[in-house]
Amino acid sequence: MRKTVSFFALTAMATSLFAASREDATKRLDEAATVFSEITAAPDKGISQDLLERAHCVVIVPGMKKGAFIVGAEYGKGFVTCRNSAGPGWSAPAAIKVEGGSVGFQIGGAETDVVMLVMNERGAQKLMESQFTLGGEGEVAAGPVGRDATAQTDAKFHAEILSWSRTRGVFAGISLKGATLRKDEDENQALYGKKMDTKEVVNGHMEPTGAGRRLTDMLSKYSFRG
Repeated sequence: MRKTVSFFALTAMATSLFAASREDATKRLDEAATVFSEITAAPDKGISQDLLERAHCVVIVPGMKKGAFIVGAEYGKGFVTCRNSAGPGWSAPAAIKVEGGSVGFQIGGAETDVVMLVMNERGAQKLMESQFTLGGEGEVAAGPVGRDATAQTDAKFHAEILSWSRTRGVFAGISLKGATLRKDEDENQALYGKKMDTKEVVNGHMEPTGAGRRLTDMLSKYSFRG
């Protein structure tokens, strides 16, 4: 009898923990959609339309944290979505972790929203790895800000990844050299019901959740390729 009670108690606990994990992941995904919405709502101080249209993948990390007493210690959870190879639109968002790097103008322990555009197929393939560290010449560069910034950044078109951050309302290009992006199989399980790596979610034709659909719909709207 005790074993039966313990089994049901453990099952109930596991169900509760899974529900909490799913709620956290859904909330974070909704925050990522909000970050993108707010940035695109101010194109003169955001990311140019041309860059969005050229991007192969988008990475959004809402509320990336920095330790107040450890210089350069950042950690965040976010999502990556890439253009569908089988047709228009964007893939279901896959969960990732971002660690390390340096967001130079952060103040104290302030949280920072981070956005990255992956500009070519080579960069997109690196995102599919279990983990990779940003760095090296031409790989990652601070993104330009503003609707007409494209004309000023020919040199940066050679970068595989362009990156920006927003802290306390200030949106600016940053270089995330040294930051490591890792797959987050636990968060993917919370969202999609089973453990999957980044490649399995992005290339597996998964159906986005409600919050994921909100993000992919906005990306389709603001990064349309004619």
